[in-house]
Amino acid sequence: MVGIGGAGMSAIARVLMERGEQVSGSDLAMTPFSEALAASGVPITIGHRAEAVVDADLVLASSAVPDSNVELEAASQRGIQVLRRPAFLPGLVEGYRTVAISGTHGKTTTTAMIAWILDRAGLQPSFIIGGIPMDLRTNSRHGSGETFVIEADEYDRAFLGLHPAIAVITNVEYDHPDSYPSFEAYKAAFETFVSGVQETVIVGLDDPVAGTLAPTALTRITFGLGDKAEWRAVEIRGNDAGGVDFLSIRRGETLGIVRLRLPGDHNVLNALGALATTHSLHVEFAAARTALADFHGVERRFEILGERAGVTVIDDYAHHPSAIRATLAATRQRYTSAQIWAVFQPHTYSRTAALFDQLTKSFADADHVIVTDIYAAREEPVPGVSAGELASQIEGPDVRFVPELEEVAKELVEHVKPNSVVVTLSAGNANRVGRLVLQELSQGGKHA
Repeated sequence: MVGIGGAGMSAIARVLMERGEQVSGSDLAMTPFSEALAASGVPITIGHRAEAVVDADLVLASSAVPDSNVELEAASQRGIQVLRRPAFLPGLVEGYRTVAISGTHGKTTTTAMIAWILDRAGLQPSFIIGGIPMDLRTNSRHGSGETFVIEADEYDRAFLGLHPAIAVITNVEYDHPDSYPSFEAYKAAFETFVSGVQETVIVGLDDPVAGTLAPTALTRITFGLGDKAEWRAVEIRGNDAGGVDFLSIRRGETLGIVRLRLPGDHNVLNALGALATTHSLHVEFAAARTALADFHGVERRFEILGERAGVTVIDDYAHHPSAIRATLAATRQRYTSAQIWAVFQPHTYSRTAALFDQLTKSFADADHVIVTDIYAAREEPVPGVSAGELASQIEGPDVRFVPELEEVAKELVEHVKPNSVVVTLSAGNANRVGRLVLQELSQGGKHA
């Protein structure tokens, strides 16, 4: 496996390993995902070398790995089959009743909720999740049950390799401009994905695009906050667990109160999608509700890293305008009187350019905003696209551009006051900032 350290590739590796396959991999650096695999006995090399593929029967390559990679070239020269995820996934889920969760936002948490409910119901699902749920403690598992729950990633059209029994579409907003040249191309990929669903399509009706998908599906189920959805949530209010309670209604029938430990209307929608899905899998509402009350979320999704000297630090994966708005709204909902510091690390030059105007209007719930340098990920810098220019255009009373992460941490320690919340918004490495701030405050660092 070339690029084994990513969330998706490492999850596949663990499932294969637990099935008894001999798995090895390589990557440019160790990640928490690959460290966990190495601890489980998977041989992992840092750096790419032609000899790494000598004994392989199959080479699976991450979407981020170019065809010119030395290991892929060596495999081709030796006649070893090389696959990307779209071609590999059908074989991975063959023989299971597959449940695939996709959408621009919310798919990781929704997938984790579904896997957790099924696990608590004793159904022993296999699963692949794009993050590590706090309760399951792993992003994947080979289970003994008949169901395979998989987060269906639209990046590089990877999800088009799946033809699931059940598909969930949380929402559809333009993203991944490096894979999709236009919103029309992005939407078309989702239309192709749902056209391959075998039984049931479950869609978030509040989203104007997702709500139009799969009109001719064999079974189509909707969820949302609006009164036209089959699965609805009403009377949403904060609770003493730091999350929200809501009254769940299905087709006009009141089912009961659902308690979440997670704040925000977006997590209510994630829970509704999970309830609708697990109901289709014959899990009783009472069992699903009990499981959701014990669900602690996913790492890097509103993950509370700690509290020091009256300052709470939260890490979130949000990097798309809608996800940023939802995360900050949830922060405001939970910490009503706090000063909110948002630390935003733009993710990729192409996304920053494509969503520039939306990003400038995404921080209304923050009192202070710090923008770091762009996390390039797989891209080269693009002339004319800069985090500094973005920071200068973001709407808010206090917006600062601080390029380096260590300097961001110093800025926070210098200026943050008690009864404040620091939220890092990053799909890259800006979660380091929160840990540095906690460390400094623990050691009695300067505090405004």
